[in-house]
Amino acid sequence: MSVLTTTLLLQHADASQTGKPTPRAGQHGTANLRKGTNVRNSARELHAAARTLADRATMPGTSWAVDPRTRQVLVTADRTVVGKRWDRLEAVVGSLGAGMARIQKSAGEFKTFAAGGDAIFGGGARCSLGFNVTTEDGSPGFLTAGHCAVAAQAWSEEAEGTPIGTVQAATFPGDGDFGLVTYDDAATDAPSVVDTGDGRTTQIVRAADATVGLEVSRMGSTTGLQDGVVTGLDATVNYPEGTVTGLIQTDVCAEPGDSGGPLFTVDEGGAGNAVGLTSGGSGDCTAGGETFFQPVSTALSAVGAEIGDGAGNNGSSSDGAPNRD
Repeated sequence: MSVLTTTLLLQHADASQTGKPTPRAGQHGTANLRKGTNVRNSARELHAAARTLADRATMPGTSWAVDPRTRQVLVTADRTVVGKRWDRLEAVVGSLGAGMARIQKSAGEFKTFAAGGDAIFGGGARCSLGFNVTTEDGSPGFLTAGHCAVAAQAWSEEAEGTPIGTVQAATFPGDGDFGLVTYDDAATDAPSVVDTGDGRTTQIVRAADATVGLEVSRMGSTTGLQDGVVTGLDATVNYPEGTVTGLIQTDVCAEPGDSGGPLFTVDEGGAGNAVGLTSGGSGDCTAGGETFFQPVSTALSAVGAEIGDGAGNNGSSSDGAPNRD
């Protein structure tokens, strides 16, 4: 039985096609715009600034997230934001006041894309599962990205294969990017583990919230295990399909096929904490980029599920795959 892991990332025409590295803050002359020293913006002011951006700067290819460490709003524009759209974004950021926000430019393009390796298939899309969960009625299921779940109602382990799960809830775009799929066979043994490759697994024992600066790992069927840090919270991303709010922003790289994949941490004792589900981003794992994640805790609350087997005993199999005896 193959391992079910999640991955569905935003496809992006990115720096890998040009051989140029992803630009970092300051490379375009505007990336550090509005950066101030000794910034003391309050949480209320930061959220008010985010609301202003939502009202006046919502356009495909833009995102913003609150960085509580610098007490600023980090605004990112992908490569499609040029000309009058770029001028509009700069003007809105400037209107927020000195030190309230800063802009960075991404060489990639914010998109969602379904592909993957250890995959699930549905409606011509290919994704991967994020975390196995127990639903409110005690049935086994899994979380994945919402843009996977809205692509098809039934999901299989193989292309055009027999369905193993059915979508029960999906949010995308809007207030998140998450979906709940329940296994069609209620006897499915769905261990609470992440397959990290080379026959290794990490047992996931709980859900945890992200904090800026948190070191995290992401597993994806295209690029495997990748590490990075959280760079922003409560991010708003304007995809071509629509606006998604409440995401986690990171510098973890990702590529097409990584969407829906699990974002997690591992404590000193080796136990894993579920943090997020890959939503989308720009760049690649050669040049770097930004990737956004759906907070797991929010998804669990919305769909009424919990990590693991629901009894505090998260069993696992040798390969992390669900067992159907």
